Amino acid sequence: MSPDRLRRRLLVRGVVQGVGFRPFVYTTAAELALSGSVGNDSSGVVIEIEGARTDLDEFADRLRLRPPPLAVVESVDQADIPVRGGTGFHIADTTRDGGGRTLASPDVALCADCERELRDPADRRYRHPFVNCTNCGPRFTIIASLPYDRERTSMADFAMCDLCAREYTNPADRRFHAQPIACPDCGPTLAYSGPGEGDPLAAARELLRAGGILAVKGIGGYHLACDAANEAAVAELRRRKRRGDKPFAVMVPDLATARTIVVVDDAAATLLTGPARPIVLLPRRSAPAGARPVDPDPETSGSAAESVAPGNPDLGVMLAYTPLHLLLFGLPGDPPGPLALVMTSGNLGGEPICYEDGDARTRLAELADGWLSHNRRILVPCDDSVVRALDGHELPIRRSRGYAPLPLALPVPLPPTLAVGADLKNTCAVADGRYAWLSQHIGDMDDLATLRSFDTAQRHLEELTGVRPVQLVTDAHPGYRSAAWARGHAGERAVYTVQHHHAHIAAVMGEHGLGATEQVVGIAFDGTGYGPDGAVWGGEVLLAGYKGYRRLAHLNYVPLAGGDLAVRRPYRMALAHLWAAGIDWDQEIPAVAACPQEERRVLVHQFETGLGCAPTSSMGRLFDAVSSLIGVRHVVDYEAQAAIELEGLSRGGARGRTEYRFPSSTGDPAVIDAAPVIAAVLADVRAGVPSAVVGARFHGAVAQLVLDLAVRYAAPSAAVALSGGVFQNALLLTRSCALLRDNGFTVISHRRLPPNDGGLAFGQLLACSEG
Repeated sequence: MSPDRLRRRLLVRGVVQGVGFRPFVYTTAAELALSGSVGNDSSGVVIEIEGARTDLDEFADRLRLRPPPLAVVESVDQADIPVRGGTGFHIADTTRDGGGRTLASPDVALCADCERELRDPADRRYRHPFVNCTNCGPRFTIIASLPYDRERTSMADFAMCDLCAREYTNPADRRFHAQPIACPDCGPTLAYSGPGEGDPLAAARELLRAGGILAVKGIGGYHLACDAANEAAVAELRRRKRRGDKPFAVMVPDLATARTIVVVDDAAATLLTGPARPIVLLPRRSAPAGARPVDPDPETSGSAAESVAPGNPDLGVMLAYTPLHLLLFGLPGDPPGPLALVMTSGNLGGEPICYEDGDARTRLAELADGWLSHNRRILVPCDDSVVRALDGHELPIRRSRGYAPLPLALPVPLPPTLAVGADLKNTCAVADGRYAWLSQHIGDMDDLATLRSFDTAQRHLEELTGVRPVQLVTDAHPGYRSAAWARGHAGERAVYTVQHHHAHIAAVMGEHGLGATEQVVGIAFDGTGYGPDGAVWGGEVLLAGYKGYRRLAHLNYVPLAGGDLAVRRPYRMALAHLWAAGIDWDQEIPAVAACPQEERRVLVHQFETGLGCAPTSSMGRLFDAVSSLIGVRHVVDYEAQAAIELEGLSRGGARGRTEYRFPSSTGDPAVIDAAPVIAAVLADVRAGVPSAVVGARFHGAVAQLVLDLAVRYAAPSAAVALSGGVFQNALLLTRSCALLRDNGFTVISHRRLPPNDGGLAFGQLLACSEG
C-alpha cells in the first residue's frame, strides 16, 4: 500500500438529500479515481473516500465549492481513518444512525432537461404532467418525515415500473434516487370533471377559453384559475372568492410572455426564472386608471384585465413552475389558449389554501366550474411565495413555496425553541443550536381553519428538523391567538414573550449575522404592534440588541377609534390626525367628506372622551390617513390597500421645491409630531396640487425623517436597521436607504425574510437567546 494513500470519513451537513448529492459524489470520486462509499443517514451525507492526498483534498474542495445546484452545504467535517484498500466506489443504503439532522429541500421548479423531455414527442415522458428528476420537482410538500426516502413521501403510493426503477438505481442517471420519479406507466394520473369531455387537459383548456373558472391541483394546494385577459371571468372569480379589490397573481408560460405584461429588468428576470419561481411584483406596462403607466406602447402591452389588480400599478407575475402548468397553457399543436392565467390560492378570502381532495371539493364547490386534479397526495400545504426586485436585490413579501423549509443561520446559539410568530401573515419557526427553520406561510390567525393549519405546520416542522422544543416564545400581545396557542400547548415548558417591534429589529439583525453584543438603531415602521404601555405601537425608533431594547423615539399618539374598524376605514385615521393636529374638519377635505355625518359626531365624542379608542403611534396608519386626505382611498378591501395605492400614485409625482418635514423632537423617548406634515399635506390639497405630487412629497418627508433619526441617534458609520411592514414600500425603502448611505450610514434591511410579520418568528427566536 502506498504511504501517500489515505482514507477519510466526511460528514456533509445541509440540504444534501434529494438534490443529486450522492450521484455528484459518485461521479466526482470516479473522475479522481478514488475508492470508497457514500450514503445518507440522519445527520446528512456520509462519505468514506480513499486515495492520494492531493486527490482527497481536491475532492473535499469540490464538495464545498462546486456542489450540485440545489444543494446547500452547511458544513463538511472530515477525519482520517484506517486505510482499507479497494478500487471501487459504491452508493450505500440509507441508515438511521448519526443522531444528527438532515435538512429538507424546498419544492423546485421544473428544470430545463425535464421541460425538453415534456416537449419531445420521441421521449417516453412526452406530455407527462409529473415529469421530474433529481434537479426539480416536489420535495417539501410530499415529505412525511426524514431521511428523504420514497417510502416517507406521498410517492410511496406509486410502485415504480422497471424502466423507472433502472433510472432510480443508476448513479449515472440524473434520476438516481429522485424520490418523485414517475412516468406515464407508473406515476400519478390526471382527472377532470366539469363541462366538456375527453382528455383532461384539453377539456380544462377549453373551459378556460370559454371564460370558466378552473380548480387546479398543484404542488402545494389547489389554485383557482381563469383567463387573465377576460374581464368578465376575472370579475366573476373575484365575486365568488369574496376577494374585494385585492390583487390576483398572474401565471405566464415563459419570460417572453411576462415581458409583454410587466417591465422585467435583469434582477427580476433572475427571480422569475430561478428554481423557486416566486410571484414577483413588477410594474405593469399599462397602468390602471389614476396610476402612471410605465410603458403605454400598445405594441408591447400584454393581456391582463384591469380587474386583475384594480388601482395598482404593479402586477404579481410568476412563470409556470410545474409540467402540469405548462401543459395547461398548451404545447405546439394544441388549440390556442390564454396567454396568461389568473392563478390564485384555492380558498375563500381569509381561509387557508385547500390541499386535500375531499376538503377542496367541499370548500371550492361554489367557486369552480371545473376541476383538474390528480392522485398524488399533498402532505404539506404551501402557498406561492411573493417577492419584489428592489435595487438589484430580492425583497421577500411572503416566504413560502420554493424557500421553506431552508434553514437560516443563527448568529447566537439557541436551545431547542419554538417561536409562534404573530397573528397576521403568520409563520412559525423552530431553532436548535446555530440554525433556525421557518415554516411556510400559514396566514392570518382569525380563522379556526388557520389555527388548525398552524398546529399541523408546527408539528410537521418539528418532525422534519428533529427539533423538540424545550421552550416557546410569542408576541407580547395578550390577545394574540398565536400566544394563546403557545400557552395552551406549553405544558411544563417556559413561554417567553417578546415585544413586537423588538422582534422586527432582531430579525433583520440576525438575517445580517450581527453578533451577540452588537446594537443598532432600529427603525420599525408598521401598522400594529402591542406596546408595554398598552398603546398600539408602529412608528418606533429603538436602540436594540438581541437581549433588549430602549425606545428612543416614536410617532405621536393619535386615537385609534374602533380598532379594526379604523384600519378598514382610512378616513377615520385621517380625522384622528386632523383632530390631534387641531385642524378643523372642513367638509371640502376629501377624508371628511367621505365620513358620514353621524359617524363624525360619534368620532368627535370618542376622541374627546377616549371611549373605544386606543392610542397609536403607527406609521402604517399615518400612511392610511394621508391616502384618505388626498382622496386616494377612504375604505379598504384588504390590508395596506390605502398605502399601496398611495405608493403607486406617488411614483409618478415629482416632489418639486416644496418639501414636508417632521420637526425636531425632544424627550425620552422623543415624540415625533406628525401635525406639521398633516397641515402641509392639507395645504397642498386645498391649493390643488396634484395628488401624485403630494404623495411623493409625503414619501420624501418620511425618508428624510429616517435620515434625521439616524443622524440624531446613531454614531457615524453605525448600522441602522429598517424593518416592519411599511418598508415593503419600495419607494420609501429605496429613498431611505439612499439617504442613509449618502450620509455615511450602514443600512441593513431585509433580503431573506419579509419585513412584515412573516419574518417575526425569526426575531422572536433571537430575542429570547442567551447571546
